[in-house]
Amino acid sequence: MKIKMRDKELIIGEKTLIMGILNMTPDSFSDGGDHCSVELAFQRAKKMIEEGVDIIDIGGQSTRPGHEEVTLEEELKRVVPIVDKIARELDIIISVDTYRYQVAAAVLKVGAHIINDVWGLQREEEMAKLIGTYGAGVIVMHNQNEKIYEEDIIFSIRKFLKKSIEIALNNGISRDKIFIDPGIGFGKNPKQNGETLYRMNELKDLGPIVLGTSRKNVVEDVLKLHPKDRLEISITTNVMGIERGAEIIRVHDIISLKRAAMIVDQIVRVKN
Repeated sequence: MKIKMRDKELIIGEKTLIMGILNMTPDSFSDGGDHCSVELAFQRAKKMIEEGVDIIDIGGQSTRPGHEEVTLEEELKRVVPIVDKIARELDIIISVDTYRYQVAAAVLKVGAHIINDVWGLQREEEMAKLIGTYGAGVIVMHNQNEKIYEEDIIFSIRKFLKKSIEIALNNGISRDKIFIDPGIGFGKNPKQNGETLYRMNELKDLGPIVLGTSRKNVVEDVLKLHPKDRLEISITTNVMGIERGAEIIRVHDIISLKRAAMIVDQIVRVKN
């Protein structure tokens, strides 16, 4: 399926797509401070393209557990210049990880193609209409403040995502431009993360799934590894995720995860 993302085109279903993470933050849990200047981030973006990413996801505010919210001015300062430079100089689809309307407006103005909203369009009401006006794509992620579920967890995630999809459709975002993210690591304890990943195929009917488990301790931290040493965790969880329906995997370690995805695709995307 071909999806028009402003001036770019995304093909869903033929292979697992790779979304490379580019954090413009000093405090992200695994790569904080690695790409804080525009030039460092731009060089990393070029390297990502060489390594085979399909999308670059840029973030200006950490959403790790215990993060401190940065000011609007600081988030704008972090993300707008690099989005502008990449959009002008590189041929790649740009996603921006933000739940703030003002940030989304600024990055869409300079060329972003997708808004990756960790609150699923349910934090700021102007967000959906803005995205629809630009003809951009949106990733709606399941999220909540507490880790308590009074109903079945997949039922709860479905209910949240259905509301996000309804908001998107009512504000002019076409159905084919809506992607869903089950929100591994957001509002979930290790057991809930594991169940969500294991049952993720039950969400496939809602839209193409974006999975973000890279360098996260998805389940109990039995290995006690620094985030940058969690490659095996990233590979294992993403391989499981692809088998359970993920169309896009959001990753730090591009070469290794792209190779793993290529192998899994030979099994799960068999053409008759």
